[in-house]
Amino acid sequence: MNLPKLTGLVLLLPLMASGAPTAQQDYTGVLARKPDLARGEQLFARCASCHGPDGAGVIDEATPRIAGQHYRVLVRQIVDFRHGKRWDIRMEGVVSSHSALPELQDIADAAAYISAMERDGTRSVGDGNDLERGAGLYAKHCASCHGAQAEGDEEGDVPLLGGQHAAYLTRQFHDAVDGRRPALGRTHGKLFAPLDFNDLSGLADYLSRIGWNASAGVNPAP
Repeated sequence: MNLPKLTGLVLLLPLMASGAPTAQQDYTGVLARKPDLARGEQLFARCASCHGPDGAGVIDEATPRIAGQHYRVLVRQIVDFRHGKRWDIRMEGVVSSHSALPELQDIADAAAYISAMERDGTRSVGDGNDLERGAGLYAKHCASCHGAQAEGDEEGDVPLLGGQHAAYLTRQFHDAVDGRRPALGRTHGKLFAPLDFNDLSGLADYLSRIGWNASAGVNPAP
């Protein structure tokens, strides 16, 4: 075995790794670009097969409503999926392969178009049994950051949660507790950990009913 060559290779590995872009570098790189909404609309066609032509997602626990979400939040989530910092086999396959959004400009364009989409449309809500409990939990623990109507904050990179499908929110809460969403677990783990099933279901149900035009229609969660 040629030890000098092997030693040299080992020493080079950190340098090779450091040359790869990090999630934060990609995030700031996307934000530095000027989005093209017309091109974003074309790119969104690659997303519509799962998220729907109106970005409303699916009334189940798997596919979220993304229309109208804050631009920075969309960018952050796409970049995190791309770098394996958020886990979902479908999204990882789409964005980490770079086939759908191969360039940082593509992410900027698609995210800007999605953020500008109308937010009205049918939502999935819970059964209402723990709605009052959920409202109390939200007021106590969440409203100070996410806003009175769960509108989030663009500049603070805080997601809009109002009107998201209840089933999807419930799954995300449980994923955070169980370690399947590491970043969310780190930021919200201490909040979610002591809550029981009814607490989390009530919180998701409450969020699904606020911050949007409810006259557009609701469906019970499957």
